[in-house]
Amino acid sequence: MQCISAYGSILSLPLRSNLFSVRKLSSFPHKSFSGQHGKLVRMKATHTRACHDQESNRKFKRLPLSKWGHHFLSAQVDVSEMNALAQEIERLKPEVGEMLMFSSKSIESTKTRILFIYMLVSLGVAFHFEDEIEESLEEGFEKIQEMIAGEDDLYTISIMFWVFRTYGYNMSTDVFKRFKGENEKFMESIIGDVKGMVSLYEASHLRTTREDILEEALSFTTRNLESLARAGASSPHILMRIRNALCMPQHYNAEMIFAREYISFYEQEEDHNKMLLRFAKINFKFLQLNWIQELKTLTKWWKQQDLASKLPPYFRDRLIECYLFAIMIYFEPQFSLGRVSLAKINTVFTLVDDTCDRYGNVSEVAALVQCVERWDPDCMDSLPDYMKTVFKFAWNTFEECENAGIMEEGLSYDVQGALEEWEQGDVVPTFDEYLEIGGVEVTMYVSIACSFLGLGQSSREQAYKWLKSRPKFVEAQAKRARLMNDIAGFEGDMSRGFDVNAIMYYMKQYKVTEEETFTRLQKMARDLDTTVNEEILKTTKSVPRQILKRAIDFGKMIEFTYRSGEEYTHPEGRFKDHITSLFVDLIRL
Repeated sequence: MQCISAYGSILSLPLRSNLFSVRKLSSFPHKSFSGQHGKLVRMKATHTRACHDQESNRKFKRLPLSKWGHHFLSAQVDVSEMNALAQEIERLKPEVGEMLMFSSKSIESTKTRILFIYMLVSLGVAFHFEDEIEESLEEGFEKIQEMIAGEDDLYTISIMFWVFRTYGYNMSTDVFKRFKGENEKFMESIIGDVKGMVSLYEASHLRTTREDILEEALSFTTRNLESLARAGASSPHILMRIRNALCMPQHYNAEMIFAREYISFYEQEEDHNKMLLRFAKINFKFLQLNWIQELKTLTKWWKQQDLASKLPPYFRDRLIECYLFAIMIYFEPQFSLGRVSLAKINTVFTLVDDTCDRYGNVSEVAALVQCVERWDPDCMDSLPDYMKTVFKFAWNTFEECENAGIMEEGLSYDVQGALEEWEQGDVVPTFDEYLEIGGVEVTMYVSIACSFLGLGQSSREQAYKWLKSRPKFVEAQAKRARLMNDIAGFEGDMSRGFDVNAIMYYMKQYKVTEEETFTRLQKMARDLDTTVNEEILKTTKSVPRQILKRAIDFGKMIEFTYRSGEEYTHPEGRFKDHITSLFVDLIRL
């Protein structure tokens, strides 16, 4: 249980409003990552008395049932079809590889390869060609000045920038100056280049700190693309591409969700490559069939847990949504075990979250926290019966992962260390203190640690060592998640009487209005986004891509969660649509 070993009791702190929740309202120790003293933060919990006979009269809000139930239990996957798809993938893969690695080393050929890499990423097949892509990018970046010299096509420049930045190559933003006029503003003439505008919009989301030209590009493209979308003057598939980008930029989008949309877009492009399109489609369908098999296994496992008969109906039954989150971290076939394990762990996070946030009282939650810290089944005697069920479920799930070989055995769960407390009572931390502790409290570290479970043992050890160093990239990501979490959940917090959040702390410290606080914190979150991008560029050469990518993809999962509002709790809208497009509606070949 390596993630527990590394991060101790943070396991019990899922984020807040959707899959993850912040825990407040009673003392909760977290282990310091720097070796300095930790702090006690407040955990949300109900204020009912701890007496067990009060439980039957406890008030709680019944949450919507799962939209999927046992839907995937009856799913049928044709193994012979999967084998046929796998064979066709292996047949076409060398042909696609030749399109990437053709022998010509001219500047134009190198430029074409970079644009082709974008197609591979967007169509969801880049994972087949990781070594070839890295070789092409390394060679291409050495020729970057030659490639951009005299190039005035907005699409080409923007896509090259997106590809290089996405893979950790710090291509200069000066390249976009050629699209500005004498007034130092972007030229109106480029507005008519719709594909170029979309690509510039996508590129602008990879900006780092102090890259004002990309801030201007974001504002310019957003304004004009929104106008184009309203006018509806372009072809339907172009309009859909614009709307999808405005809803969720590719930089933030989960790779397979974007690929599903982009395959449909690419198919309607007049100049699409039929062989490449075929490869993308059979690859995607092969993945879908794999995912459906796993969902069938997971649904059977979830049914066997039978939590609905063991617990009051206060918790969210969101197995399929938990698996969707796992897909955002690991979608490739070889990561099946890690993907399934991560989905199970996500259900643990959700149950613990809802137990603490929606049902347990202060003393009960404190007792559960102590059990999680000790990570010992013998400590359950102090728990009420329903919390024994919660702890057993968490314990058994991690035991399953260990027995499956996804975690190493014999690890220490020691969380000893001196603790520095916020004093008992109503002492309020400053906003900066809250953001610092909240970034850790938001469970970013333990969740990323769990996302490493699908890697091999040596890669996991390297990944945990890097994560325990508390890299600035993850720290900035955690703070951004805390701000997004508190902004999204503010109204819900206030309605339930919880005033421990970034908005309230900021208002109290800086004596500003609620409206001004929201404006400032939203800007702060945007600024942290550029810090994340900057730290990724600094980290790329020192941390293997397969490790860094899991942490990046976890950030995408957070973005998806908060852009969806309360859809994890009330799973309609985009959550339902994405589950349907990935796991229900098989792509047509």
